Amino acid sequence: MLASVNCNVIDGVAWITLSHPGKFNAMSRAMWRDLRRVVLDLSEASDLRCVVINGEGGHFCAGGDIAEYPGFRFQEASLRDFHEGDVWGALSALQCCDIPLVAAIEGNCMGAGVEIASCCDIRLAGRSARFGAPIAKLGFPMAPREAQLVLSAMGAVTAREMLLEASILSADTLLMRGFLTRVVADEDVQGEAVATARRVASLAPRTARMHKQTLRALMTSDPKESPAVAMLADAYRYADSPEHREGISAFLSKRSAQFPPVESGHD
Repeated sequence: MLASVNCNVIDGVAWITLSHPGKFNAMSRAMWRDLRRVVLDLSEASDLRCVVINGEGGHFCAGGDIAEYPGFRFQEASLRDFHEGDVWGALSALQCCDIPLVAAIEGNCMGAGVEIASCCDIRLAGRSARFGAPIAKLGFPMAPREAQLVLSAMGAVTAREMLLEASILSADTLLMRGFLTRVVADEDVQGEAVATARRVASLAPRTARMHKQTLRALMTSDPKESPAVAMLADAYRYADSPEHREGISAFLSKRSAQFPPVESGHD
């Protein structure tokens, strides 16, 4: 079965389901593009009251589809196109959506999953859900605008722990740190998502959209002055670096990475 992003609308609530069988719903390039298209279409629907994002098969999203990476990650131009086109295209569509977004998180929520969840207004999780962004093991950094998004949603302590230690954190830890709205028993995640969506949908929809616009304006700096945007000129120069190639090659070969030392005078 192919990777896909599916959407069903029931009683004013849209259910977006990430599906990549056998890979814990890891995001392929096509899935990022599909997610953007689905969200933009939903954003134009005047009769929608709430959007729930979940994953198929007991997992939210295990990150990116690393099997695709050798095809584009080692050239600066194609790497930039992936992050600034495919990934940021979908994430910015989520951030600009005026309809309330609910993340229903089960199982693995890694990398891309953390970024998608960071765009949501209400984040629900099962108690055994696990969160992280262990890309330091793969030899590449989180893209600037994606890092800014995660930093804003999770806070500096959690972002640093995830990125610098490659830590995997529990749902209870992220509830305590303010990233999650509620944590429930694993078997109750879908039911809680339904109940939450119904509560949101029962309220004034125009008011909800105005609240999202207000909160976005209060929390977002001028995009043209964003520190992340200022970093984009050099952000993907690492594409052909030995560290980047070694990290991904080791993962795909199922071996431990042997990263070379940092050369003097190089980032």
